[in-house]
Amino acid sequence: MTIHPIRVPVASTPRGAPARARHLSRDHFAFFRGLIEGLDAEPLWDRYMTVEGQRSDLRLVPATVAWIRAELAAAAKREERPGTARLLRLDVQRLVQSTPSLPSLAQFAEEAGLEDERESDQVAAFEGRYGRASARLRRKAKLLQRQLAALRWLEEVAAREPAPGDAIASWLRPELASFLNAVDLFTLAQLAERINGIGKNWARSIRGIGPLKSQRIAAWVAAHANTIGVSFGVHAIAARRDVASAALACVVSPATDIRPLEKLIVPAELDGQQGRFRRPRDHCLMQADTDLDAVLVWLQAKGRSASAPQGQRQGGQGGPVMSSALSHTQRAYRKEAERFLLWAIVQRAKPLSSMTSEDCIEYAAFLVDPQPRARWCGPRARERWSPLWRPFEGALSAAAQRQAISILKNLYGFLVDQNYLMGNPWSAVPVPRAARPGLDASRSLTAAQWAFVRERAAQAGPHSAAIRLRLALDLLYFTGLRTAELVSARVGDLQQVEYFDADAQQHVRGWMLTVLGKGQRLREVPVPDGLVNQIQAYLQHRGLSGDMSLPAVRGAYLLAGAVDIAERAPALAQSNASGVDGGIGESTLYKQLKAHFAACASAKKAAGEHAAAERLARASTHWLRHTHASHALASGVSVQEAQQNLGHASLATTTVYVTTEAARRLKSMQRFWDVRAS
Repeated sequence: MTIHPIRVPVASTPRGAPARARHLSRDHFAFFRGLIEGLDAEPLWDRYMTVEGQRSDLRLVPATVAWIRAELAAAAKREERPGTARLLRLDVQRLVQSTPSLPSLAQFAEEAGLEDERESDQVAAFEGRYGRASARLRRKAKLLQRQLAALRWLEEVAAREPAPGDAIASWLRPELASFLNAVDLFTLAQLAERINGIGKNWARSIRGIGPLKSQRIAAWVAAHANTIGVSFGVHAIAARRDVASAALACVVSPATDIRPLEKLIVPAELDGQQGRFRRPRDHCLMQADTDLDAVLVWLQAKGRSASAPQGQRQGGQGGPVMSSALSHTQRAYRKEAERFLLWAIVQRAKPLSSMTSEDCIEYAAFLVDPQPRARWCGPRARERWSPLWRPFEGALSAAAQRQAISILKNLYGFLVDQNYLMGNPWSAVPVPRAARPGLDASRSLTAAQWAFVRERAAQAGPHSAAIRLRLALDLLYFTGLRTAELVSARVGDLQQVEYFDADAQQHVRGWMLTVLGKGQRLREVPVPDGLVNQIQAYLQHRGLSGDMSLPAVRGAYLLAGAVDIAERAPALAQSNASGVDGGIGESTLYKQLKAHFAACASAKKAAGEHAAAERLARASTHWLRHTHASHALASGVSVQEAQQNLGHASLATTTVYVTTEAARRLKSMQRFWDVRAS
């Protein structure tokens, strides 16, 4: 009999007491059984125990084996089998190693020249030479078999399968459990939900859980997914860029519960076809049969254009509500309609078309503190495909409450105008008054800060994304466009114009960009000649002609995906299918500019300019719109002209940016204060 030598540590904990408050699984039994059978420890560890950590850790493996031995003995004692507990504490392999290895009977007979003798004579000769050692080896072999039998019995009575409500500390090492507990993950169900809700990078923000540990934990949870009660998709192990949107769409199943609109199942009795306040079908100006259909039509009406950038086509039923091509306004409107629809269906069990003024008043109170919080609220960063998605982040601020009520008033007003409903229950709900103007004109850059931002962009290099960055910065600053307006703009929207100035008795030539802004209002925005030259150079960089009158060029978007992405980021090239004439999304431009502002802030901080660094760190794409307005008005552009360029419906909105007079008045008062204080 050949036995592979391996030493299994003896438990150092008090006899009968488990080393940790953890459960024994069948993996523990399989690992320990392999050890006492003399199998190689490395493949055993890789197969059953990787969640514990790296087997190269010289302290971890012996400590884990000692814990398993102690826990096995304690489990036997709980079953009132003290003899079995003593048997399992024995390190049989250590005893076997102290016995010299013996030849087989055939080997002995050959060496002794007894091949032709009877087997009984061979056995007698073998016992004569190795009697004592042979007896010891047989006794230890029997002991080993008794241990294996004891393990088989104990596995049936003591092994457990992980369950959703089990504490993480019952299954993972204490240090791992403590890291997870620190971020409010206490049960296996919570852990599984986080992994399933975020994907491969589920532990990126958790201290002490690096990529390798997170992979091991996720693999362990996936291996026990059936008993924990979770179904994992490819997103849990693959990088997000490699996961198709169709795969993400399958992570959460549709239900009548807290779900995004695209996953919400509205029961027939709550879909609004028999809504209490519905007008007759033949009087309605829409073809909407249900309340959700009507909401989708309303959202379509808030769209900024009839077409979306390539690769961001509008969604299915009801238009773009399920799509990533929504404008900023549409996303804001969808959020509030979605929240109210969920509250109506899930909490009130009423269709939208049956909601009364009392219902609306109660919902306005609900916005102050959505409860139960665990059901309605979640972190902001959770995407719509994730089971961690929730419609709220927490209690809404006064400003957010005003916005929600205003949007819902608009929704119901639209439904009344379209003869879908006979009245607007939100008309009885007052919009809380704002304590201060909604626009914060201070969210703009000074002339020096803008110059620094532009200077840093000039140093970014000749690659495609850097060229787009410089063009986007100038377009936003010199025109005051909204981000959504800029990413929707095409070359054909830019026209060379000529007007006659009667006062100066001369012709004025220049460029105008036609923009479809908020409320589907068209306006023309002047574009500097130098910026037009920059656009032409950018088109040529993309492989298009600089002649913007050509039909093939007119349909191209002003801003496009990086044409050199295959060389600079091969992993992203497959997802960048928009082409040289395709557009980019708002989020793409927003993230690029935020990253640039962050780099500018870091440079200012390194130079000791902390105030400027803090301001640049907070800057975003919309800050450039504010910066345009403030700088234009300070340079002598009239308020009326600025209003037309910015597309403000009210002149009062534009006057928020008129800060020159206030700045001069503040300086004068400061001089007065300085004189009187001296």
